[in-house]
Amino acid sequence: MTRTLVIGGTGPTGIHLVRGLMGRGHEVVILHRGTHERPETPVEIEHIHADPYDMESLADAIGDRTWDLTVVMYGRLRRIAEFMVGRTERFVSVGGVPAIRGWMNPWLFTPEGLPVPVSESAPVVASPEEDEKGFRVARTEEFVFANQPKAAHFRYPYAYGPLQVVPREWSVVRRILDGRRQIVVADDGLTLHHHGYTENLAHAVLCGVDHPDAAAGLAFNCGDDEVLTIRQVIEIIASELGAELEIVSMPFELAVPARPLLAQPSPTHRVLDTSLLQTRLGYRDLVPAREAVARTARWLVENPIAPGAPEEYVLTDPFDYAAEDQLISSWEAAVGSMAPVTFEVAPGVGLAYSGPGGRPRTQATFEN
Repeated sequence: MTRTLVIGGTGPTGIHLVRGLMGRGHEVVILHRGTHERPETPVEIEHIHADPYDMESLADAIGDRTWDLTVVMYGRLRRIAEFMVGRTERFVSVGGVPAIRGWMNPWLFTPEGLPVPVSESAPVVASPEEDEKGFRVARTEEFVFANQPKAAHFRYPYAYGPLQVVPREWSVVRRILDGRRQIVVADDGLTLHHHGYTENLAHAVLCGVDHPDAAAGLAFNCGDDEVLTIRQVIEIIASELGAELEIVSMPFELAVPARPLLAQPSPTHRVLDTSLLQTRLGYRDLVPAREAVARTARWLVENPIAPGAPEEYVLTDPFDYAAEDQLISSWEAAVGSMAPVTFEVAPGVGLAYSGPGGRPRTQATFEN
């Protein structure tokens, strides 16, 4: 039986990981602070309470115990990787996509915007001046492989689903529960954001556990197989909850209420290349992204966040409906006041796929 230590294991993805390990016959021990005991955690699991950000606390709690496998899901990862040398045969860790250069500040590229998709070979944040948090995440990856050369490291994007502490989807769900009939989006909501459903992300890590030789020494981008636009996420939630929600689109610079769901300072796409995870470790979603978003919406309705709770503060969504109504009214008035413009030759969508002599097609051709 494989003796496995999970540092973390009580968060949104940790619960699924622990269950998956037990289903594979592992003898699992979870180490965490003890502040987030979950009823979903199997009762037969041993708990070690320690602070994974404090190496002295960790050393006191672990003593001279050793493991066949250690999976680190939170804590001071760079220090834990060093601490576990000689204490574990295999090392698997979870980090984040902010390590990728430009993930949080795509204006570093010229023209502005991340490559689409972004692979594991893309440059990482090179200095704290570029992005202080991203630099720390990138340096942590370096420390992991320096101390655990055969480690498997998994880069998580935003994780959504049950037990997410700060669920961005709440920005949509609460508006529906509050009876709102309109929601502001930036640029028609067509920005692509790569997210990962909690159960799918845990499955990605388990794929690394299942294929140790193929995973050794590599970092893997993680995320759902299908990348949804912001608009698609909103429409899936509204449909699941049986709500009619008019999407009011305006330029990114004006769409201030859309920022909590967008969660980035630029409307550029953020899409990960997850082909390495798929081809090398055999990953495929356990739950398709559209169903995952619908499940998340249902869970949030059953487990709503109290208005004004700390989760909403961290989400930075004030749910200021009076201001939103004023913004929508001003935008609609501005659009309505525009004088009509007549083009001598109506711009069309070109002669693509028609070849020489093809029939010009306008937007009206497609709409009709």
